[in-house]
Amino acid sequence: MKRSLLIGLSGPAASVKSVAAFTLVEMMTTMAVFALLVAGYVSFQLFGSHSFIIARTKLAATDYSRKALNQVRDEIRSAKLLYVGNGNASSFSLLAGNAPRMGNALQIFPTADTNTFTYYFLDTNSCCLNRMTSGGSNVAVIGQYITNAIVFQAQDFQGNVLTNDSNNRAIQISLQFYQCEYPVGQAGADCLSYYFQVQTCIARRLIE
Repeated sequence: MKRSLLIGLSGPAASVKSVAAFTLVEMMTTMAVFALLVAGYVSFQLFGSHSFIIARTKLAATDYSRKALNQVRDEIRSAKLLYVGNGNASSFSLLAGNAPRMGNALQIFPTADTNTFTYYFLDTNSCCLNRMTSGGSNVAVIGQYITNAIVFQAQDFQGNVLTNDSNNRAIQISLQFYQCEYPVGQAGADCLSYYFQVQTCIARRLIE
């Protein structure tokens, strides 16, 4: 509300002037309303940016896991022999007699020739899921920041872990990993990360 301030002048030329002004209460009220509007706008922008970052991280994690699993899936489906065990870049160990078929490594033979195979294993030092082929020394990283030690399991059609290497088994792959909030950044202690879990169960096309 505007207030009129009357100023009187003495003498023959005396006149009255009206000056428009705001009271202190009105100015403080206006500033408070303006501050609330600015705070609301900033909060809306921050919420939108945070939602975008979360969505981008989830999409990156989905794409990351899809690419990792697609390659394994195709090789398992076309395999002749499959063995779940434990190993690293230099060796692979089959599981003992009646031990549950679950471990950090998977050996895939495309034919009955056991000299030709593809080998997947979890490197527990780097937390990477790696791929190798027989006769080669190159290690390809297909998954990073894996946190679970058991990646592969051999199961029957009901989802029970097998204790033998029967040909009708399916291979369950479980990946628990963390993804940095900013996918282009390096995940680690100094990075805000989100944790994800991906599971799939794959059977060979040809069951004998």
